[in-house]
Amino acid sequence: MKAVRRLSGLGSFVLILFLFAVAPQLAHAEHRAVTIQQWQISFIQKTDVSESPPLNDAAWQDAGVRDPLTILPDGARGVWIRLALPPTVDWANPGLLADRLYGHDLAVYRGSELLLRLERNFAFDLNKLILPIGAVDHQTDLYIRILTSGERAGLLTGMRLDDFHALSERFVSRDIPDLLLGSGIAFLGLVMLICTGYLHRRQRGTWISLCLIALTTGLLMVFYSPLPYIYFKDYGQLLLFLFDASMFVLFPSLNYYVDQMFDGQFRFFTRFRYFQAGYSGLCMCALVVYAVTDERYYAPYHLVSNLIFGVIILVQLVLIVVLSVSHAFKGNKDATLLSIGMFLLALLGTTDLALYYLSGKTYVLFLWKFGVIALMITLIVILARRISADYAMLVNYSKELELYNHRLERTEKLKIISDLAASVAHEVRNPLQVTRGFLQLLAGKSDEKNKPFFDLATNELDRASAIITDFLTFAKPEMETVSLLNLSEELRKIETMMTPLAAMHDTELLFISEPELYFQGNSSKLKQAFINVIKNSLEATGTNGRIEVTAIAENNEVVIRVKDNGEGMEEEQIAKLGVPFFSTKAKGTGLGLMVTFRIIEVMKGTIEFRSVKKQGTEAIIRFPLASTEEGSGALSGAGA
Repeated sequence: MKAVRRLSGLGSFVLILFLFAVAPQLAHAEHRAVTIQQWQISFIQKTDVSESPPLNDAAWQDAGVRDPLTILPDGARGVWIRLALPPTVDWANPGLLADRLYGHDLAVYRGSELLLRLERNFAFDLNKLILPIGAVDHQTDLYIRILTSGERAGLLTGMRLDDFHALSERFVSRDIPDLLLGSGIAFLGLVMLICTGYLHRRQRGTWISLCLIALTTGLLMVFYSPLPYIYFKDYGQLLLFLFDASMFVLFPSLNYYVDQMFDGQFRFFTRFRYFQAGYSGLCMCALVVYAVTDERYYAPYHLVSNLIFGVIILVQLVLIVVLSVSHAFKGNKDATLLSIGMFLLALLGTTDLALYYLSGKTYVLFLWKFGVIALMITLIVILARRISADYAMLVNYSKELELYNHRLERTEKLKIISDLAASVAHEVRNPLQVTRGFLQLLAGKSDEKNKPFFDLATNELDRASAIITDFLTFAKPEMETVSLLNLSEELRKIETMMTPLAAMHDTELLFISEPELYFQGNSSKLKQAFINVIKNSLEATGTNGRIEVTAIAENNEVVIRVKDNGEGMEEEQIAKLGVPFFSTKAKGTGLGLMVTFRIIEVMKGTIEFRSVKKQGTEAIIRFPLASTEEGSGALSGAGA
């Protein structure tokens, strides 16, 4: 009995599950939407003012989704459409939907009963139709009268029969992506336009053109959808005005952006840009006249703004594609990006037009929107690259300006020290020499117990005299004799002088030099400068170190690199090198390196330090490269 009860309970659960889950699906399956794909049409002549459909079967032509027959023959002003409507009692609230049709004035009849009447007083003819039709238990004929002021009228898609609530959702949802995308792009363009004031004047023109491209592209997407004209029918003329005005602004803005991207180097394209901007202004004036006169001059406006302007746009796109592709092959990344965007726009736009004409002008263009999105993305990327490049240039300029100010400040300090050294050093040295002489005299007469104190005082006086000598060297390096120096020979002499000192520090000293490197300078002062640099490297490496001195010719300069694997320095320490009394050594004065800077400067050279903490330091010294002929000329001039 318990098993039976369990089976009975399980059966009840399955039945409930079926009723709440499966049964509604089956019920929905019984009332699935029906699409009417075949209908009949009868053209309405301009002389026919009757509101009743023709009763003669001979006047009707078969049409359908494959061949909707929307192009009106000469003398026609609209079309009657006859549909065989199946029974609708299976739906609680049946309705009928046409997603796409061409026409301005719509009237729907069931027999002689008028179900719906819609009228427009503006030129946009892409339309939609939705209406409740009521429950009928037998097949009936439904008549739709479509009148237009243009060249086309009729259904583009089949009529969908379903519950009116479901059709209402479909009526809106099909166009929502276009509206959201277009509104988003237009809003982005508007926000960018508002932010224009924060940019530098040099960037403002390109930025504004991109803002206008985004704003007008978004408006074109929004106003190409039929929904705004249905829900805001009273503002239809204004929406059409904005659509045409956006088109007249979009393409001159695109031309300006492309011309700025190529830095105006193509004069013919710049002249074409001016021409198109002027013609767009003419079209804008024609649009205003057309709107003010209640669209009475449709034919001339259509010629100016559609036919001629369309040819200009075609020429513009071809020029942009050609210029972009030609620059892309030259390695211009911005041109490559623009080529990709223009190619996608041209490909999708051409596909749209091909499908439109192959379908007998019944195809609704939509692929061009994806092409415009691709072009917008590439334009934004190009502008971002430009702004990034300008920012990098600004940062580099700021660094150069900071370095220049630092050099200027150091030059002023060194000039003060130079003047001070030149005026004071001689006066100080004489008392030091007299004091040293008397100390030596007193030391000879004192006992052995006091001699160490005299020796200490004498050594300190010698040290002070050496500092004053460095000051004098800095103030006026002795460069009376300038000759043509062979760098490889000078480095060989320096190697001979410094090798014993390197051996004392247990450091490997390696010299590598290209032959025949000549420059103008003083041999003794060059040795003094390099001895100071190499001595600093020896003291920084300690034991088991390695110092490499290499000399090469580079860009009409003699470049000498002194590289060690010592302790290295931080950026703050590198910036202070050459400043008097700054040294990384405990007992250093910094005057030796200061003299080195001065000597190299007088010899028209430059010195630069690069260092990484715990990895070593590299000193890069550059002198103008000279030839043997320059050396002979300088020597003969000196002899004269």
